Amino acid sequence: MAQVKSATKSDPNYKVVAENRRARFDYAIEEDLECGIILEGSEVKSLREGGANIAESYAGVEDGELWLVNSYIAPYKQAKTFQHNERRRRKLLVSRKQLGDLWQATQRKGMTLVPLVLYFNHRGMAKIKIGIAKGKKLHDKRETAAKRDWSRQKSRLLKDHG
Repeated sequence: MAQVKSATKSDPNYKVVAENRRARFDYAIEEDLECGIILEGSEVKSLREGGANIAESYAGVEDGELWLVNSYIAPYKQAKTFQHNERRRRKLLVSRKQLGDLWQATQRKGMTLVPLVLYFNHRGMAKIKIGIAKGKKLHDKRETAAKRDWSRQKSRLLKDHG
C-alpha cells in the first residue's frame, strides 16, 4: 500500500494534523491504506491551523461508498456564513477494488476500519490513513505493554552498559 512520506526540510507541505495514538493500543492493525477525503473550504483552513481529532472516529462502507464517521474538525472562525458542521460524515476516496477489499474485510472477516493519521501530503492534499484492524483482548493489550516495557528496559541497559 501507499507509504506516508516522512517530513523533511525540503517538504514544506507535509504536515500531520491529527493522529489516533490509541488505535495501535486497542487494535491489531493488519494493513493500512491511504485515502483521500472530501472536505469543504472552511474545513481545510481549520485543518491547516491544526484543529482536528480522529480519536473517537471510525470508517465504514455504506451504499458502496466509504465514510469517515464522528471525526471532529474545529470550526474556522473567519468563515462566518459558510461554516461547516464539526462532526459531519465525510466521504473518503478509494478505488473500487480497494472499496471491495475493505467491504470484504469488514463484513466477512469481522475487521474494523480505524483512522490512524490525518495529514497533508507532500503536494498539500489532505489525506487520511485508514487501518484494517482487529480488536485486541485485554490479555493482548497486556502482552503488548510488556513487550514495550521490556524493549525500553533493554535499550536502557544497552545504553548504560554498552
